Amino acid sequence: MDYLSTSYLEILCILFFTLTIFFGYFCIKFALIIINIQETVEECLNIIDEKYTKIISILEIPLFFDSPEIKRMLSELKDVKLSILYIANRLSPKDLRFKEEKEDNDESDQKKG
Repeated sequence: MDYLSTSYLEILCILFFTLTIFFGYFCIKFALIIINIQETVEECLNIIDEKYTKIISILEIPLFFDSPEIKRMLSELKDVKLSILYIANRLSPKDLRFKEEKEDNDESDQKKG
C-alpha cells in the first residue's frame, strides 16, 4: 500500500510540476505581449502629445478671413483637438494623469504666489 500511495504522490508531483511549467510559460509570454503593447501605447501617446501642442499653437493664431469654409475648418480643428485629448486621456494610466494634473496645479500655484 505504501508503494502505491507514494507512486500516486510522485505522479501528482510530476503532473503539478508540468502544469506549473506550462502555465508559467504562458504567463511570461502574455506578460511580454502586455509590455510590448504598453510601450507602443506610450509611443503613440507621445506622438499624440506632439500633434496636440501643434494644433493648440495653430488655434491660437488669430483668424483674419471671414470665409465660412475657414471658420468651419477652424471648428473642425477644435473638435480634432478635443478628440485627441479624449483619446490620450483614455489611453494613459489614471495614476499618471493625476500626477501630471497635480504637477500642473502646483506650477500654476507657484506662478500665482
